[in-house]
Amino acid sequence: MTAELDRPTVAMDTIVLDTDDLSGLATFYGELLGWKVVANEEDWITLRGDNGMKMAFQLAPNHRPPTWPSNEVPQQLHIDFHVSDLEESARFAESLGAQRVKGAGSSTFVVLLDPSGHPFCLCLD
Repeated sequence: MTAELDRPTVAMDTIVLDTDDLSGLATFYGELLGWKVVANEEDWITLRGDNGMKMAFQLAPNHRPPTWPSNEVPQQLHIDFHVSDLEESARFAESLGAQRVKGAGSSTFVVLLDPSGHPFCLCLD
């Protein structure tokens, strides 16, 4: 790190996930989080929450889902969501198409895969 340079303003804007099912993945996260579509293009959909956070989905026709916990195709990223009721939230995510990762998690978090295979965790507050 260079001490003589001042840090410019850098802020998180959007988390973007690749998918071969653009509409399906955007619908999954929109319903999971209660967020609305704010941009819908042929190869890109953006959701925004009431708190201003954004999540986007980029069309990747040759998308290969991560094979976590195997490293054949590394996960590269996962998202933690804080929840007030772990089991209720996990069942809701599963009703939307998520799959629970057997043998992963604990009494304070559950690991799931979204419909495009990206791992995410539901974590107790």
